[in-house]
Amino acid sequence: MEAVILIGIQGAGKTTFYRQRFFETHVRISLDLVKTRRREQALLDVCLRTGQRFVIDNTNVRAEVRARYIGPAKAAGFRVIGYFFETPLQEALRRNRQRSGRAVIPVPGVIGTLKRLEPPAIEEGFDELYFVSHGERDEFVVTPANASSQSSRQSNARGKPTRRPSP
Repeated sequence: MEAVILIGIQGAGKTTFYRQRFFETHVRISLDLVKTRRREQALLDVCLRTGQRFVIDNTNVRAEVRARYIGPAKAAGFRVIGYFFETPLQEALRRNRQRSGRAVIPVPGVIGTLKRLEPPAIEEGFDELYFVSHGERDEFVVTPANASSQSSRQSNARGKPTRRPSP
């Protein structure tokens, strides 16, 4: 049983990543789809009770928000895997401009989410934690948080250095 939590600002590519990697195997739980926390919780409860693999596809930028999913998933015997999207603001805003209708997030909303961003740490209860960036052709590049070949200092979404969590 597997619970996946996607973490990143709007326009980071979380939903596209879900479609490419998990669409065939995991239920997508997203406030964009269910609209209310009550419905989200009901869908999460069904997945936990039935052992259904799922992906939480929200911004999940604060540790306290991620804890709402991590604790119950661990208690139900799920492995919890986090994917943190390290997306520069300008890149996220570019992707946001490519959206249409109600999917477009006002720029102040994206910036506000970025300001609240707390990079995830394995100590939150993740069994595995990965960093997701975009390659030269806009493909997803996934790196384990404990990759010894990676520098211990990387740029976060604000373009400032941040320490990657240690294993």
